[in-house]
Amino acid sequence: MSNFDPLNLQSEGAVSEPSAEPKAASAPSGNPLHGVGGTEGLSLDTIMRIPVTVKIVLGSASMPVAALLKLGRGALIPLDRKIGEPVDVIVNGRVVARGEVVVMDDDPSRLGISLTEVVGPSGTESLT
Repeated sequence: MSNFDPLNLQSEGAVSEPSAEPKAASAPSGNPLHGVGGTEGLSLDTIMRIPVTVKIVLGSASMPVAALLKLGRGALIPLDRKIGEPVDVIVNGRVVARGEVVVMDDDPSRLGISLTEVVGPSGTESLT
C-alpha cells in the first residue's frame, strides 16, 4: 500500500510532470503554510473548514466495576466538581478553555457554555 501525501496530493513514488514555466520565488505571506512542503494550493479557508470534536466536561468520577454494574435508573454519580466551578472545554482531546454552564436565552431547554478562561499555548490567558 502506498503512502498518500495530502499536501502534495501525490502517491509515494508518483512522478510529477515538470511545468513549462519555472516557479518564481515569492516573498513570504501572512499564511504560515505558504511555501512549506508544496502547500501553496492550501488556503486558510481550507484549514478553517476542518471539523474538530468539542466536548464539555462537567466532571468525572472513579468507581470499581462492581459499583458500576449496580447502577440503575435514578442512580446518582457524584462528580469531582462542585456547583460554580468552571467546566472544561476540550477540543480533540486537549483542554482549550474553561467556562460556566448557562441556560440559553432563546431556548430555556438548552444549555450552553460561557467561556471565562482560554488556555493559551504556554499556559492560560484569562478573558477580560
